[in-house]
Amino acid sequence: MSEPKERAHRTVQILPGIHRWHVSDDRIGGIQSDAYAVVAEDGAVTLIDPLPIDEKALRKLGRVEAIVLTSGNHQRAAWHLRKAFGAPVWAPQDAYGLEDTPDATYVGGDNLPGGLVAYHTPGPAESMYALWLERPRSVIFLSDLLTHVEKGTPRFVESQYQDDPGRTRMSIQRILDHLPVEVLCFAHGDPILKDGASALRSALAEDTEVPTRSHPL
Repeated sequence: MSEPKERAHRTVQILPGIHRWHVSDDRIGGIQSDAYAVVAEDGAVTLIDPLPIDEKALRKLGRVEAIVLTSGNHQRAAWHLRKAFGAPVWAPQDAYGLEDTPDATYVGGDNLPGGLVAYHTPGPAESMYALWLERPRSVIFLSDLLTHVEKGTPRFVESQYQDDPGRTRMSIQRILDHLPVEVLCFAHGDPILKDGASALRSALAEDTEVPTRSHPL
């Protein structure tokens, strides 16, 4: 099954228009998994990699009108919530392992619901995307590129759990080179709400694994 057993009961606003919830994820040894909701000025709500949650908590945010997945392995509670809210699911083109058919697919550079822009970031998986939100302070939803389940510098997932760890590092560098970075939101771990670019640079500088970078993006 794609969903963790634990269910959240509330969301927390981390920035104006951006809400977060998390669970202890039994599928990955109890590591923290995080999900987000983006609330537009007109009240439309877009869920990002949604985890199980009391539906009342989401209804309090507004009209759930779209669900966006950053990769196939982040379908989580998407299909259940699609049924509950009648909201279409957007998934990356060629996402693998999906348990149902998405309503729409996307590729790098596409504009998505909620004001999100897709940015192709292969490495953990070939079909994996970071999502950029210009408002309110240039937010990057990083999917599985890095985790922040411990205090301090974000960390790369161990290479054995990635399709191509060298490309993961290259994807982080491309984000630094091409996107303004202030806020970082992780699929696993607490967000970094200021100076996210420095956190990404530190992650690269403190990387102890440094796999071979043999595959161009």
